[in-house]
Amino acid sequence: MTYILDNLTVKQGSDIHLDGVTLSLPSAGVVTVIGRTLAGKTTLLKVLAGLIAPQSGSLTKDGADLLAIPAWRRRVGMVYQQFVNYPHLSVRDNIVFPLKRSGLKPAAVAEKLSYVTELLGLAPLLDRRPEELSGGQQQRVALARSLVKDTDFLLLDEPLVNLDYKLREQLRDEFRRIFHASENRLVVYSTTEPLEAMIMQGLVVVLHEGEVVQVGDYRDVYRRPANTTAATIFNDPPMNLFGGRIEAGQVKIGDETVLRMPGHFANLSDGKYIFGIRASEAVMGGIITGRVALAEINGSTTVLHLDMPFGNLVLEREGVALHAIGDGVSVTLPHARLFAFDADTRNLVAAPVSD
Repeated sequence: MTYILDNLTVKQGSDIHLDGVTLSLPSAGVVTVIGRTLAGKTTLLKVLAGLIAPQSGSLTKDGADLLAIPAWRRRVGMVYQQFVNYPHLSVRDNIVFPLKRSGLKPAAVAEKLSYVTELLGLAPLLDRRPEELSGGQQQRVALARSLVKDTDFLLLDEPLVNLDYKLREQLRDEFRRIFHASENRLVVYSTTEPLEAMIMQGLVVVLHEGEVVQVGDYRDVYRRPANTTAATIFNDPPMNLFGGRIEAGQVKIGDETVLRMPGHFANLSDGKYIFGIRASEAVMGGIITGRVALAEINGSTTVLHLDMPFGNLVLEREGVALHAIGDGVSVTLPHARLFAFDADTRNLVAAPVSD
């Protein structure tokens, strides 16, 4: 069984939030929708939840028109960026609130409460109020309230964006474990972060300015981004992109930099291309020289923004490395790790061989 989204369009005045979105989603499993801010992620989730009606298009499951079902009748749970809990209720009452409203028998309520609180580590906190909880615990309560319901959809709209780094890291791993244990529902998780999509695994939908750019298994989208847009969205830092040429069996980037022709470019004809390399795969040391424009310490890695002869290069290296603005550096762009995109369409034409 699958959900079919066909040519869904959502407009508000002259602004287009979804532009002819067509997708086929499984009835169960994990789907990550990734895109920059204002890509249309929240709008897409709200259409699935019945909170926004599209101007055109259809949403069906096995031929049934889901758009004809009002939001209150859809079997949907939704968790927002701003986790919402009822401040006057205990953790226990926050979680079972939707169950009591549905008229479920007390024994069934107790069974579901026990299951979800053990799953999320909330059992010791049931008598507390939300104000007595940490941010991560409050997000768990909001998630538990959605998980405890029998739903077809569980929709999560950037649920970790307002939490600190350590909490995000902890909850990412927990969410993956929980979501992949949900065999009878579709989990749709929106994010701006490629790392979260990789951790969640499953199907990835790359969304940009209201349009679907690429759909595929998370590993395939990472290894073979469909175009330069997908390549920048699904890499953090965004993939480095440079204009250049293939000429006389060599790769030329800018006016000065010449690289050996990689084997995976063998079928490409001479001409203009856009070449790409990930920040994590550019290497310090080599014959290409430049200067440091900016140095950022990002947890256990150092991200360098370098002024090179062919433009700006972002290089990510393990560990904390101290660099001053203006420092001279030398780098290597491993030819075996280069991507090539068509200069006109910006579509992928060659990718490194997967490890």
